[in-house]
Amino acid sequence: MYSEGMSTPERLIESTRELLWERGYVGTSPKAIQQHAGAGQGSMYHHFAGKPDLALAAIRRTAEEMRATAEAVLGGDGPAPERVAAYLLRERDVLRGCPVGRLTMDPDVIASPELRAPVTETLQWLRERLAGIVQEGVERGEFDAALDPAEVASTIVATVQGGYVLARATGSPEAFEAGVRGLLALLAPREGR
Repeated sequence: MYSEGMSTPERLIESTRELLWERGYVGTSPKAIQQHAGAGQGSMYHHFAGKPDLALAAIRRTAEEMRATAEAVLGGDGPAPERVAAYLLRERDVLRGCPVGRLTMDPDVIASPELRAPVTETLQWLRERLAGIVQEGVERGEFDAALDPAEVASTIVATVQGGYVLARATGSPEAFEAGVRGLLALLAPREGR
């Protein structure tokens, strides 16, 4: 499953990331992590103080990856509507859901200020990044001047996260795709404005 050159701490972090996404915090036992990573109990506790410490490293890594993935399509200086559309239309495993967004539904993660912090910071970063792009688009006349960039950014994030929920509930990506199409239609410039 993992490359032979991957260190034990890396295998533990990657295993924890995958298990948190699939099972949540409570369902991710130290034993399951060790089995998934092919690491012994001694190795796990040699590198990490315990499950919360390892979970924090995994959540931080997941958050960093989400930021990098979003920035890959949001970065640059192209037209704001195209950058927003690229973010909304980028390839995703819709039925699996968002690894960061799913953590918001995990009561143990949300109850822990340490585990919740990277989740909160990442979603805040995403909203701020999108708001900045929408603001650029408003200033360049690419979006309606009446749009509130912060509200539009929250709507974009809510559409994506809610789309994951609807897709998972129906077992089909169509609900996600319909939400994205609807949002793009609402953001499209109107003739005669």
